[in-house]
Amino acid sequence: MSEEIKKGLLGIVVDETTISHVVPELSALTYRGYTVQELCDKCDFEEVAYLVLNGELPNKSQLKKFIKQERSERKLSKQILNDIKKMPRNAHPMDVIRTCVSLMALEDKDTKDNSPKANMRKAMRIFAKTPTAVAAYFRTRKGKSIIAPSKKLSFSENFFKMMFNKVPDKEIVRAFDISLILYAEHSFNVSTFTARTITSSLSDIHGAITGAIASLKGPLHGGANEEVMHMMNKIKKPENALKWINDALKNKEVVMGFGHRVYKSGDSRVPTMRQYFGKVAKLKKDKKFEKIYDIVERVMIKEKNIHPNVDYPTGPTYHLMGFDTDFFTPIFVISRITGWSAHIMEQHAANKLIRPLASYKGSKHRNCLLYTSDAADE
Repeated sequence: MSEEIKKGLLGIVVDETTISHVVPELSALTYRGYTVQELCDKCDFEEVAYLVLNGELPNKSQLKKFIKQERSERKLSKQILNDIKKMPRNAHPMDVIRTCVSLMALEDKDTKDNSPKANMRKAMRIFAKTPTAVAAYFRTRKGKSIIAPSKKLSFSENFFKMMFNKVPDKEIVRAFDISLILYAEHSFNVSTFTARTITSSLSDIHGAITGAIASLKGPLHGGANEEVMHMMNKIKKPENALKWINDALKNKEVVMGFGHRVYKSGDSRVPTMRQYFGKVAKLKKDKKFEKIYDIVERVMIKEKNIHPNVDYPTGPTYHLMGFDTDFFTPIFVISRITGWSAHIMEQHAANKLIRPLASYKGSKHRNCLLYTSDAADE
């Protein structure tokens, strides 16, 4: 009797977690028991980051301490900044950020210490420093000087300042904050499972996050938000959208930003992100991308009954904020570091080496024969 193979581990439950929960029947996502919608309504990103990492929402004292610690760790060493300046201008930012996290491991005094306290210290450093690395490469690539992080600005405000040397309207900052909340954690997705698999060998948190970043780069995972923007740029204007999507479906092309392995009737994060996409579009006086968005979404639901995932509204939102398309996924990284870190620490706390089996389909047992050419026999 042949073994049943679950390609992509579809439907396989591999472990327990207390961090987040996707309820596909209800299209609901919770972090530590709180729905993401409620967290978006009532919290800033720093509060949600604390929740994901620590298991509870912070009180005022805990939040103040958390913010102070994060802001104190934002600076990169001169060595890493110099390394960023030397990196190829045509490199994908995800490759740069992946490399930067590896470089951080070389400087971190706790790299070899996998104790809970050391892992939390390292998680905070990676969380604080990675946005600085993203912004440093963003400006270096454009031939601009690197802007040092500020201890006086919030996580999102500081990122805008380091990227563009200015902080936008509070409505834009809030929309960005919302995107970070929605991206912070999502159960056993491919990058999180990558991080946990690496961790299961008792490797360090820098290595696990480096692997997670490599996994997130793929267009079937985090890179989807970039592909959404490429698609919208191909469509160019609303008048082209209907023909473009109908042709894409006719040719059986993959339409990025739609469908999800877990959700059955739509990604629960989409309504909130769609709302803030609309707010940003209004502030930027842009109607084009909203119209394209609505036309493509309508056809996909009508013709295929496939709903958008969170990358669909996030892509054009980041575009309108001024971010280069290939920096969309690095922004995903600076948020998801919280979720990855929480899973890495959870894996360490109850570790079992992750080592699945494979069903062998290769050649049957055969003997090794040594062959010599006729020429060699002469």
